[in-house]
Amino acid sequence: MRLLPLAFTLLVAIALGLGVTLFMVTHSRGLDVVQAGPWQGWPRSGTVKADPYSRAAVARSGELPLELADGLLFLATTDDKGRPIDGRCETRITGTLPQARLWTLAVMDEEGRFIPNDAERYGLTSSEALYRADGALDIRLSPRARPGNWLPTGARGRLQVALRLYDAPFSFASGAGDATTVLPHIVQEACP
Repeated sequence: MRLLPLAFTLLVAIALGLGVTLFMVTHSRGLDVVQAGPWQGWPRSGTVKADPYSRAAVARSGELPLELADGLLFLATTDDKGRPIDGRCETRITGTLPQARLWTLAVMDEEGRFIPNDAERYGLTSSEALYRADGALDIRLSPRARPGNWLPTGARGRLQVALRLYDAPFSFASGAGDATTVLPHIVQEACP
């Protein structure tokens, strides 16, 4: 009779452990996250120092992570006020970027897939972007075409924005530091 509570406890512990692991692998990119305003980065995900959840998430997704020496990936799913980025809204990404040899910025759906659109515009690169006179960027995310740096959202509900900085001379690998002053702001202006 004493073995029944012990077996039940072990069963619950195993189920809970597997459930938490599955959640971390499917809903997170790892524990070593750097927060910079609405942007989140995982500087160690492509290194041997990546945490086990990060390795499992990369293995499950099949993506090839950037090595720290090559670049950094930052994802944003919310604006500066913490609201989810909505593809039906007019959203602006403004400000300067950290120094990098090359950068890319792409808009994707919740699953990380590019959004099909007639303009066949899925992202911007540092070589094609238009800069303001002060060197800052002004990028618009909208379901309708806009002049300047525009990326279509397909009027999708929730979106995520991926910013990749290649050959950047800085690192957040230590987990220290606040990048809110160097990464652009995300502001939703007009929502239906």
